[in-house]
Amino acid sequence: MTRPKVVCLCPVKNEAWILDRYLRCAATWADHIVVADQGSDDGSDEIAAAHPKVRLVRNPDPKYDEGARQRLLLAAARELVPGPRVLLALDADEMLTADRAESPEWATALAAPPGTVLRFQWVNIWPDLETCWVPDEDIPFGFVDDGSDHTGSAIHSRRLPVPPGAPSVVFRRVKVLHYQYTEWDRMASKQRWYQCWERLTYPSKRAAGIFRQYNFMHAVRAADRRPLAPEWLAGYERAGIDMTSVRKDPEYRWDRQVLEMFRTHGPRTFRKLDVWDPDWAALAGRLGVEPPAGGFGDPRGPVARALHRWLRATQGRHHRYPTRGLQWLLRFVGW
Repeated sequence: MTRPKVVCLCPVKNEAWILDRYLRCAATWADHIVVADQGSDDGSDEIAAAHPKVRLVRNPDPKYDEGARQRLLLAAARELVPGPRVLLALDADEMLTADRAESPEWATALAAPPGTVLRFQWVNIWPDLETCWVPDEDIPFGFVDDGSDHTGSAIHSRRLPVPPGAPSVVFRRVKVLHYQYTEWDRMASKQRWYQCWERLTYPSKRAAGIFRQYNFMHAVRAADRRPLAPEWLAGYERAGIDMTSVRKDPEYRWDRQVLEMFRTHGPRTFRKLDVWDPDWAALAGRLGVEPPAGGFGDPRGPVARALHRWLRATQGRHHRYPTRGLQWLLRFVGW
């Protein structure tokens, strides 16, 4: 039986902070890497083009649409490899653990029938680069391709087809390392953008629900974290790949986009969102964003500030009945 080709799929927009590490890691297990670049201006496309296993495609879509970029990547992979394929869809801040080669799970996945979904645990690395937390959910990062259609959604979309009733290979030894939280300021900038995007795209969505969705990392306790296993990194480090340094950028593209949202729609549109910790006026000055007539000041009143303090204080126990009950009552005052 012919071994299927393993194709890694990666959407990119301004990921130079980590992209070389990602591509060097992926090249140790993937036959091909398809990178869809969406107008990066930080050199990401040049980094991708320099790697011999990369097929670089352009994503011309000006808007944020995860489903569209997933379909673009899927089509490019199928064109590149017309025969049997195993697809792994990993963002630029995600890598398989380095113990993949020693695991029988990998051989099981390569021998699985078309239509099989590959599910992995998600290792979220803490900023100390020594500990992590691992959610209970097994996430479908891979697919033994059978040509199934993939629709996807604009945000938080499944990355690959997951046909109803499809068989699964559930990985327990091999996991997916997630570096998003190692650069906390970058992560926080992105989460602010997500919240503002949700406010504009789904204006009926409750502000309290948006807060809970995008502040889950603040509920992670020290007791929830465990040490990062050395074998998850060791194989890459032996290959000369730096797995522990973290690059900090002086600015983040999401801050500029949030400022443009404030300028276009007015800060009051976002007054129920807890996105006002940065000095937005100072950021606008540094980034050259013209302020709206009323400036970029915090539009929240005392009630909104108090509710945000309560939401932050209860984030770690928001699933408990008393907190859920109080949050349910907030809908009657527009939250």
